[in-house]
Amino acid sequence: MWESLRIALTSLRANKLRTVLTMLGIIIGVASVVALLAVGNGAQAAITSQIASIGSNILTVFPGRQRGPGPGAPAQSLTLADAEAMMKPGVLRGVVAIAPSFQGSAQIVAGANNTQSSVVGITPSYFAVRNLTIARGDYISDAQVRGQRSVTVIGSNVAEDLFGLANPVGRTLRIKGQTFQIIGVLESKGGGGFGSIDDQLFVPIGVAQQKLFGARSADNASLRISNISLQVDTADQMTAVSDQIARVLRQRHRLEADGTEDDFTVFNQADVLSSLNQITSVLTAFLGSIAGISLLVGGIGVMNIMLVSVTERTKEIGLRKAVGARRRDILQQFLIEALVVSLMGGIVGLLIGVGISFAVRLTGLITPVVTPGAMLLALGFSMAVGLFFGIYPARRAARLRPIEALRYE
Repeated sequence: MWESLRIALTSLRANKLRTVLTMLGIIIGVASVVALLAVGNGAQAAITSQIASIGSNILTVFPGRQRGPGPGAPAQSLTLADAEAMMKPGVLRGVVAIAPSFQGSAQIVAGANNTQSSVVGITPSYFAVRNLTIARGDYISDAQVRGQRSVTVIGSNVAEDLFGLANPVGRTLRIKGQTFQIIGVLESKGGGGFGSIDDQLFVPIGVAQQKLFGARSADNASLRISNISLQVDTADQMTAVSDQIARVLRQRHRLEADGTEDDFTVFNQADVLSSLNQITSVLTAFLGSIAGISLLVGGIGVMNIMLVSVTERTKEIGLRKAVGARRRDILQQFLIEALVVSLMGGIVGLLIGVGISFAVRLTGLITPVVTPGAMLLALGFSMAVGLFFGIYPARRAARLRPIEALRYE
């Protein structure tokens, strides 16, 4: 075995350029698999942590019926009276806190700076339900909600966009021409895109409904709300509480008890987390399989070069057989050579893949997660490809007859 390994390394060193070109396909394939799996795992971890930071025991009620995977009906069927009915003692069992909210979008102006932000009207319980922590200043209080005070708590990205590194607490900003005093800044939750807490701005719910955005319902009997968030005592009670919510809203909206006429949707945070994990896992596997195709292409390159090597070394093979080498000795020699090429290419590709992952991390867009499993998978697959595509050239070399091999020109 050691002699075969030494001969293989000597042959590879004798043709350095050809060896590098042979390994190139394996290097690209392994680097692609490692980097893409790392990015996929990083995306999955980011989504999971962002949802888990809110809490897996959260139920959210949205207006409109959910029909399949698409968006719900546009009708705004939830009102503040619905939330108040749920808050009454004994109506919902197993609920720790209830937080109605009303959301709109507006241009936020502070001095010479401005940004487009989501403005969310809330009650004080919203911070506890959504697991939000103040980094500077104070939360919005019950007194400020009752008095419809023009105060606001802003997300970390909004604070940075409008005030840079300065402390914004105590300063003012303008929303739709109205002046608001900043009383607090939230700790960063991370993540990005639509709906990120860091990009939102919070005001008392009555201010959002009546002063900033029109929130009167169709019959003017109550104010509309965008959703109702409920924190359940334990995850085991999620289904039971969801059923209770459905019964209360069907009675209030005078709907059929079988749910066929429901004009609301209850989202289970744990179900959303599970669904997103499944989706990201499938996408990660899909990305890895695409990268694996380049490994197959690299394997074909290994086979081609090994066939060339067999042709060039025909006389050597004949000489070895003439002095007593058996078929399995020749087979072993060329298989080891193919495996050495694959292993060396796999190691280099592994290092490049890890380097690409760190480079992506430096961009700040996503934090790739390089797992030992992904590294072993890529390296093992490259070895398997080398072995598979090295068998045919090795068998061809082993079957050469000594006399014909020695006479080969």
